[in-house]
Amino acid sequence: MPKIVPIKILKTMKEEYEILKLGNPILRRTAKEVSKEEILSENIQNLIDDMWNVMEKAGGIGLAAPQIGISIQLAVIKLESSSDRYENLEDSEEFIIFNPELEVINSEKQGFWEGCLSVPGLRGYVKRPKKLKISYLNEKAEKKEVIVEDFLATVFQHELDHLFGYLYVDRLDSTKDLVFEDELVNITKDKILD
Repeated sequence: MPKIVPIKILKTMKEEYEILKLGNPILRRTAKEVSKEEILSENIQNLIDDMWNVMEKAGGIGLAAPQIGISIQLAVIKLESSSDRYENLEDSEEFIIFNPELEVINSEKQGFWEGCLSVPGLRGYVKRPKKLKISYLNEKAEKKEVIVEDFLATVFQHELDHLFGYLYVDRLDSTKDLVFEDELVNITKDKILD
């Protein structure tokens, strides 16, 4: 089982990051906030690059640092219309998010079949608020705010949940809303999030 790695030694790690799976206690912790000095450090800047690489290799559209055993409040998100895995996606900018704060703007719920790199092989139908404001620090330790809605709002909530010890399975209304991916085709081909 991977250990929590102190931020100060990240840059010496050259090994491949492993995506932790449901049951690993690191996924259930509230991650540590990151100082501006730490964000600007070479260690964290290298970690950001590594996270983009891990996410791309795994075919995801978002990744949180706790998913690779680093219990800090950092997530990366990028939607791409060229994705083979997702239909009708609109490109988004790259988001690098430290120490986020979420504010619900529209509490109307929307539902998607969510998957997670930390819960492989399963999908769950989760309803989440439709529109949010996210306040955070970016990779330059600058304060930022973004308003997200629709599918992107769900992606943000899914990824940022990882920073506070939650997985999408905690958000299910019922275990009847949890299925194996290969059975999902019998339910719907729409509204899939991974």
